[in-house]
Amino acid sequence: MNINLLVQFIGLIDELTHRNELIAEFERLIELYGFEYYGVIRQVRLSDDPMDLVLSGRWPDRWPEIYIRKKYIIIDPTILYMGQARGGFRWRDTVAAFRTNPHRKRMERMIVDARNHGLEDGYIFPVHARRGLVGNITLGGKPVDLHPIEMGLFDCVAKKMFWKLQNADGTEKPDVDVNLTRREMEALGHLADGMTSHEIARVLSISNHTVDWYMTGIQEKLNAKNRHHAVALSFRLGLIS
Repeated sequence: MNINLLVQFIGLIDELTHRNELIAEFERLIELYGFEYYGVIRQVRLSDDPMDLVLSGRWPDRWPEIYIRKKYIIIDPTILYMGQARGGFRWRDTVAAFRTNPHRKRMERMIVDARNHGLEDGYIFPVHARRGLVGNITLGGKPVDLHPIEMGLFDCVAKKMFWKLQNADGTEKPDVDVNLTRREMEALGHLADGMTSHEIARVLSISNHTVDWYMTGIQEKLNAKNRHHAVALSFRLGLIS
């Protein structure tokens, strides 16, 4: 085990301020562990181009093009398995969970295709926030056996790396006044949990009109187009997690 490497890197993440430096140190860490390829990826939706969701990554030549062309995202057992996983898991353990899936044969063909391109095995570490699954870090290449303690530490690395890169991403980072009041923060948190104005009013023991007042103030301070946009900006700015 190389537990000290992981512990040292977890402490190092907070000290690194430049994105490229953070990625370089992360790549050095996973190479020391024997992983050749990786991805730091926002949560996949079937309507997205998978490559648009990548915060950082390195894959075998042509594999991203093959993955997209053959629409593997639809049947990728590692992606499907993430919907029920709370912590890190190994790629090779996912197919067994889909024994009765009508796309089982296609899943098996995808795995063979991946192995032929150098992705023999690997791990995925999901990243969750209050709204659910928001992304993951995947590591792969030649088979690497991780101890349960290392799995837990890599889970911590995944969370810190994901949010550090997400916050360093230049897209949709507005210059806003984020000095929200305590009540606005409470209302925003409940909104992020999917509550309606009526539900928020009941939880906070205030009127619907007061909730709407808070929501208007939140949107103005965040320069958000609507409530959904306000929630998205709040996650990006680290106001809620």
